[in-house]
Amino acid sequence: MTDRKAPPHGWLILDKPRGLGSTQAVGMVKRVLRQGGYAKTKVGHGGTLDPLAEGVLPIALGEATKLAGRMLDADKIYAFTIQFGEETATLDTEGEVTERSDRRPPMAAIAGVLDHFTGPIEQVPPAYSALKIDGKRAYDRARAGETVEMKTRAVTVHDLYLAGHPREGGDPDKGSSLPRGRLVPRLRGGDDSDAGLVSTFQTTAGRPDPYDPQAPLELADSVTLVAHVSKGTYIRSLARDIARALGTLGHVTYLRRIKAGPFREEQAISLDKLEEIAKGAAIENLLLPLEAGLDDIPVLTLDPDSAQAVRQGRVLSELPHTDGLHLASLHDVPVALVEVDGGTAKVVRGFNLPDVAE
Repeated sequence: MTDRKAPPHGWLILDKPRGLGSTQAVGMVKRVLRQGGYAKTKVGHGGTLDPLAEGVLPIALGEATKLAGRMLDADKIYAFTIQFGEETATLDTEGEVTERSDRRPPMAAIAGVLDHFTGPIEQVPPAYSALKIDGKRAYDRARAGETVEMKTRAVTVHDLYLAGHPREGGDPDKGSSLPRGRLVPRLRGGDDSDAGLVSTFQTTAGRPDPYDPQAPLELADSVTLVAHVSKGTYIRSLARDIARALGTLGHVTYLRRIKAGPFREEQAISLDKLEEIAKGAAIENLLLPLEAGLDDIPVLTLDPDSAQAVRQGRVLSELPHTDGLHLASLHDVPVALVEVDGGTAKVVRGFNLPDVAE
């Protein structure tokens, strides 16, 4: 029987295409590793990305799976397009249209209203989401025809601004020119479906109402935005609320994650590149090290004796390091995450990398 290669440890950053689920992506990585001759390897992902979304999906291999939970808690950056005029049951293109509006917001109004959604905010998650209600997924209840009441949750939008559609070689999270989309004649009114929609600008002191017929502004059918958000933020809910604040309705037609924690789209590989591993390509050329997921954590350098103590779970004392989480390493090889408090380091999570003891 042919010897299999040792299981790899680290991160594969996939550029997940639209239509592929996060769990399916994990399954593909497992298959590719198996076909590439690797021994059975633990594989997990660092944050679900909906099938209708695309972009950065961190895949943890081996000992890096111990950090997957930290990646779930990390900030994310998304580029997304809001199509104005229709709200759907799922708040994206998958669901049926539930409401329509003839109103289209002026670009100036869109730019101005974004301040209302920057910083700590509260939002109601979509009924079609993976959140559990009484032990059952919300989307399962919604698809069964149940009326799903979602509770408001507190999230943080660190930054929110106009941007262009992501393109190869671009850097959309740094901002770019905004495609205005097809401009339509200014609406002077609306049908009865608009009766309950009120622009935020109508009730915000010092701001003109963009739907005032005396303000001859061009209106846009859609807009693409970039949002840097905390964990738990739903972009579909953000799009819905932005559209309603503008006195209209909207849903997400395009969603791309361009950063997840420390991982950026420039580091992401295509599925074609992933498949090369199954054909014998060296995974080392595509794999990021375990510590790449800990770029914001200071390093605590160990000597062989202290490394042995840490591997055994013992406490290190009289350290000159500042309090907080540190990555304890021996010869640049991660040994453990340790919490330093008052000069004493306790192991939070140990890593069993093959060359630690050498």
